Amino acid sequence: MGAQPVKLFLIAGEASGDALGAALMSGLKALAPGVEFHGVGGPLMQAEGLTSLFPMDELSVMGIAEVLPRYRALMRRIDQCAEKVLHLSPDALITIDSPDFCLRVARRVKAASTIRTVHYVAPTVWAWRSGRAHKMARVIDQVLALFPFEPPYMQAAGMRCDFVGHPVVTQPRARAPEAAAFRMAQGIGAETRLLLVLPGSRRGEVTRLAPVFGAALGPVLARHPSVRVVVPAAPSLAEEVGRLTAGWPGNPVVLDPAHPDAAARKRAAFAAADLALAASGTVSLELAANATPMVIAYDMAWLSRQIIGRMLKLDTVTLVNLVSETRAVPEFLGKDCQPEAIGTALLRLLDDNAARDAQVQAARLTMDRLGAGGEAPGLRAARAVLDGLGQGG
Repeated sequence: MGAQPVKLFLIAGEASGDALGAALMSGLKALAPGVEFHGVGGPLMQAEGLTSLFPMDELSVMGIAEVLPRYRALMRRIDQCAEKVLHLSPDALITIDSPDFCLRVARRVKAASTIRTVHYVAPTVWAWRSGRAHKMARVIDQVLALFPFEPPYMQAAGMRCDFVGHPVVTQPRARAPEAAAFRMAQGIGAETRLLLVLPGSRRGEVTRLAPVFGAALGPVLARHPSVRVVVPAAPSLAEEVGRLTAGWPGNPVVLDPAHPDAAARKRAAFAAADLALAASGTVSLELAANATPMVIAYDMAWLSRQIIGRMLKLDTVTLVNLVSETRAVPEFLGKDCQPEAIGTALLRLLDDNAARDAQVQAARLTMDRLGAGGEAPGLRAARAVLDGLGQGG
């Protein structure tokens, strides 16, 4: 006599989406026993019970140079997903980030059915290209947002939008004993200040930012010669990072991502750091989760810089500043990404307790607003999906 189990089709196109999808699936299983999953996902979603229609890795391509050779194959996968959704007629299609692929699937599904569509991760319309929200509203019914300031933008375009929290609040963090053990293993004393440098996760970013970051360290090490520098290398970039940092002052320690305990060592480094210099992006939230004061800097190719500079609508892109509604984190973007200015900002964090304290307070406020200490984002997302289907309660 019970109701039919909920049937859902999920699509994730990259590792971060796979993690969001897995947490959502876990929440759905807790709230809607018997829920049926179909779709495309990676190892984490598969561990939650999804049989992927095809390998998620096929969708993990970025940039024109990578997409063009695989354009036809990607179009075929879009058609395959849409056809499968229409054949299964699930209660909802849930697409997770990867908008270039996912929204094309949603468009085909909406053109041929009334199946409910949910998109997890709002586009950054608050920063640039606000017209994307209205375009998205033609094919998406509901958005699950990671940031508390996003719902009004989505709702104004005609979509339901639920803030469900950011996954950074549930990510494991190293504790004091692990941080102390990391320092000991690297020969860094408990009283020695540790500067974490994160020049990006993509080859182009690292190549562009590493020389600038290295030059910014000069005045820092000149005034504070005992400061130790640690650089966690992104996967597949260890050799490149080692080469680019070889001439940096301070004899930097490069953490190899191929190390058996790479993830634990990186977490320990974040917890052990006294301050950080990082490329713009979600890494600022990881640093905030550890209450690590930071300087953010980023640059891009000249043409991209000109285009983005004209379209950007905000005076800051650092997520900690946006979520906390402060400007506690200094940032140096585009033409302002200069070693002298970055070095001066790092020295201020080393020498000015008030500046450090302001960042620690902003970091705590950011984590609170992103859902720290509350219901897990995956469970909140599951609740929002079921409520949208009229099955909340």
